[in-house]
This record gives sequence, C-alpha cells and structure tokens, in this order.
Amino acid sequence: MSTTRYTIGDLLRVMQRLRDPEGGCPWDLQQDFRSLVPSTLEECYELASAIEHGDYPHVAEELGDVLFQVIFYAQLGAEQGLFSFSQIVDTLVEKLLRRHPHVFVDGDIEQRLDSRVSVVEVKHSWEAIKREERASRAQRGAMDDVPAALPALPRAQKLQKRAALVGFDWPDPQSVFAKLDEERAELEQAIAAGDAAAIADEMGDLLFTCVNLSRQLGLDAESTLRQASDKFEHRFRVMESAVAESGRGSLTALAGEELEALWMAAKARC
Repeated sequence: MSTTRYTIGDLLRVMQRLRDPEGGCPWDLQQDFRSLVPSTLEECYELASAIEHGDYPHVAEELGDVLFQVIFYAQLGAEQGLFSFSQIVDTLVEKLLRRHPHVFVDGDIEQRLDSRVSVVEVKHSWEAIKREERASRAQRGAMDDVPAALPALPRAQKLQKRAALVGFDWPDPQSVFAKLDEERAELEQAIAAGDAAAIADEMGDLLFTCVNLSRQLGLDAESTLRQASDKFEHRFRVMESAVAESGRGSLTALAGEELEALWMAAKARC
C-alpha cells in the first residue's frame, strides 16, 4: 500500500493540469463559475447525507469533493485575474479572527482571553459583528445578505431569524400553532373556491409557518424534513419488500385498504 501523502499544493497543481489548454481535461476546460454551481450544491448535499448516516469514511471522501469545488473556483478566479487560492485563505482567516474576538485577542491567532464567554454572549457578539459588516457594504436592511439562491427551507429559516433579531417574531411555539390553524383554513377556502393562484399562495404561507414552528422549537427545518423523508423512504421500502415476499406482485396491484395495512405494519417495525 502506498504511503504517499499529497498536500494542498499537489491539489492546486492537479487543478492547474486539468485546466491546462494543452493536455487538460476537456470537461474541466468547458466549465465556468455558473456551470459549476449545480455540482457544488450536489457535493454539499452528498456530504450532508454521509454525515446524517454516520458514514465517516464517506464523509472524508465527500469533504474532499467539496474542497475540490473550492479549488476549481480558485483556479477560475486565478485564470481571470479575479482572485487566487491564497486570497481566499487570507480573506477567510481575517474574517474568522474578526468574528471571534472572544477567542483571538486583538486579531492575534495565539493571544488568549483570561476568561471564557457563554454561548449566548458569542451569539450576540456574532450578530453585532455581522451588522457592522453589512453596514460597511452599505447593506442596511436585516435581509440584505440573505442569498436568494438558498434552498427554500434554509432561506425561509434564515429570513425568519433575521426578522427575530429586530423583535419581529412569535413569542412562543403555541402562537405559531394558532397561525398554522389560520393558514390551513385559508388554504381550505382557496381550494373550495378552485382558485389555483390562491391555492399556491396559501400553500406557501402554510409551509413558511411550518418552518417558523420548527425554528421556534429549536429545530433545523431542512434537517428535520430530510429525516422525515428518510423515514418515509425506509418504511415504503419495507412495504415493497413485504409485498414481494408474499408473492402478491407489486404495490400497484393492491387496494387502498391493503396499502394502509402494509403501511401500518411498516410503521410498527420502524
């Protein structure tokens, strides 16, 4: 087994070779900033999946894939004279030092505080620093730097958190339950009226309120829904296996009552 241990320098050189017009990879040579975005999102979700399943050897592999995306963007930036990998690192370290004054005294990597601070204090400090950063970029609104390209659930949660920072929030989860009832009733009215646009609008409001409830309960909406989806998938596969083992063909051949019985049996198992 090889004992070779490659370095970040080797990875940067590999990327340069892949993008070399003379002998590089045709696919890599065709890529630009925009074309890479779908791959970047896919790699991040694959990393999240590996973490959720506790598959840590796979986590290491997926982290490498995410790192490669960063290296790819750095190469594109260097080629166009926009930025380099070293600038990415420098900007990141500077930001981490600035945002963690409770760890790095006066922005010095090795200077330490004499006392510890609480998580609550850290959060307050973090938000204050973020507000200063937004102000320095002429971003005055609380929502100014929430990316529009975020997936819907994380974006909704982030918008709600920003609103909460200025006091626009529900006082407790019970208040959100009342709002859920209101939104559900409005959705039912839209359905009864057969108004397609109103149905879509009210459905969105209901989902947005569900995210609010998740946040009020201290849950991450994206992770919670992913867990529910995984659970549904597992139970559905149990149903399929049960039908196959019984010799009854497939789920499509069964009546509604039989499907319900299979589902309840699957729920009892997992």
